[in-house]
Amino acid sequence: MMGLTLHAMREIYSHMSIYSHNSLDDVFHALSDPTRRGMLALLARGDRSATELGEPFPVSQPTASKHIQTLERSGLVRRTIEGRIHIFRLVPARLTRAEAWIARHRAFWEGSLHSLDQVVAVLKADEKR
Repeated sequence: MMGLTLHAMREIYSHMSIYSHNSLDDVFHALSDPTRRGMLALLARGDRSATELGEPFPVSQPTASKHIQTLERSGLVRRTIEGRIHIFRLVPARLTRAEAWIARHRAFWEGSLHSLDQVVAVLKADEKR
C-alpha cells in the first residue's frame, strides 16, 4: 500500500499546525478578551517583560502567561529572551489581515443596509398612496 510515511505525516501536521497558528481566527480569538486587548495596548507603547504585561490586570501569573501565549500564537506578539527576562513586542502587521477582512465585510453590510433603507423607503411610500 502506498501511504504516507511517518516522516511525511509529521511534516504535514507541522505545516498544518503552523498555518492554524497564524490564522485569522487566532487573531480574532486573541482580540476577543479584554485582558489581552489591554496587554496589546501596553505593548503599543513599547516592549514589556512578562511581569510588566501581567501587573496591571487582576489575574494570576499563570493566567497572564496563558494570555501572553494566546497573543503569541496569533502572531500579534513576538518574544525575545534576554538572559532570564522574556521581552514581548507588538507585531502590528498581523492586524493587517484582520483589518482587510473587517473592511470587506463592512463594505458588504453598509451596502446591504443602504439597499434595505431604499426598500423600506419605497414600501413606506407605497403605504401612503
